[in-house]
Amino acid sequence: MNNTVYNLGTFAKMVGKSTRTLQKWDYDGVLVAHRSNTNRRYYTIDQYYAVMGISPELAKRKIFCYTRVSGNDQKNDLDSQKKSLEQFMIAQGVSVDEWLSDIGSGLNYKRKHFNELLVEVENKQVSKIIIAHKDRLVRFGYEWFEAFCQRHECEIVVINVESLSPAEEVTQDLLTIIHCFSSRLYGLRRYKKEIKEMVVSDETNH
Repeated sequence: MNNTVYNLGTFAKMVGKSTRTLQKWDYDGVLVAHRSNTNRRYYTIDQYYAVMGISPELAKRKIFCYTRVSGNDQKNDLDSQKKSLEQFMIAQGVSVDEWLSDIGSGLNYKRKHFNELLVEVENKQVSKIIIAHKDRLVRFGYEWFEAFCQRHECEIVVINVESLSPAEEVTQDLLTIIHCFSSRLYGLRRYKKEIKEMVVSDETNH
């Protein structure tokens, strides 16, 4: 059970309304605020869901923050990502249910926590995934994963901190791709004679 409460100013930012509007809603009975011992207005997470039109089923889902770096020597970058996401969530006045981190290439789709996250999305247990930059989730094919999440009513929120997207990772990932294709081409050259004979044979038969 989420017992988080929000003061008037924070709640106004969360729902995209002015504090004056919320005060009027309180007075008119549209959205009655709770009152503290000192008579200060405050609001609950259930009131947030009500204002935003979020269904009870969707409200039960979790908010995940996901961070990733390519190697163990980038653990400082991992900490920087987490701090930036924490600051973002505090500014939004929303709490994080789970934090997941991976150390591995953005080209590697076998990352442990990355796959755990996708399973949670598929099981409709996730409402939002917060990431520092698109390539912290995947290097290529981000749009496919975004569409996958949307089909399962999950939103990916990218805070777009460019400094948390190390440039050297791009170079390393591109070199990995070049190496992969070079290896494949080398493998095909080994069978060049056999492939040529198969093509000639096929043309002769037709």
